[in-house]
Amino acid sequence: MQQITKQEKAQRLEKLAWILDSVIPIPGTNWRIGLDGLIGLIPGVGDISAGAISTYILYQALRMGVPTMVVGRMLLNIVMESVVGVIPFFGDIFDFAFKSNKRNVELLREYVDQPDTVKRRSTFTVIITIVGFLLVLGLLVWGMFSLIAALIHAL
Repeated sequence: MQQITKQEKAQRLEKLAWILDSVIPIPGTNWRIGLDGLIGLIPGVGDISAGAISTYILYQALRMGVPTMVVGRMLLNIVMESVVGVIPFFGDIFDFAFKSNKRNVELLREYVDQPDTVKRRSTFTVIITIVGFLLVLGLLVWGMFSLIAALIHAL
């Protein structure tokens, strides 16, 4: 059995990302949409299904030995598209525009070409995202307790 190189795997994943994000041209524009966005239009299960399909690229990145922080950044792209995608109408527009699969394959390609640079950038992005998430979570918890305290005090 012939071994395929990381470059060849990246090329195959680029084709998959193109199908998922850009296969269908919109007449009269430079915009393209893909199956990922169309699947996301299915009420209830579309965004979850599209997110699950997107994890195949993530799985292949893990098999290629991509570092955890780069995979984490790829996962953030999928989660962002999946979470925002559930918002009616706006989420569907976001799905068509964000193109997480294309972003993830670009990260993978950059990692294959310049591993240290991508690893550093991804580490920074993941850390900033986690810190931001924790800050928002902390503010929500503080707000909830403040509201409860105000309600108790008012009674």
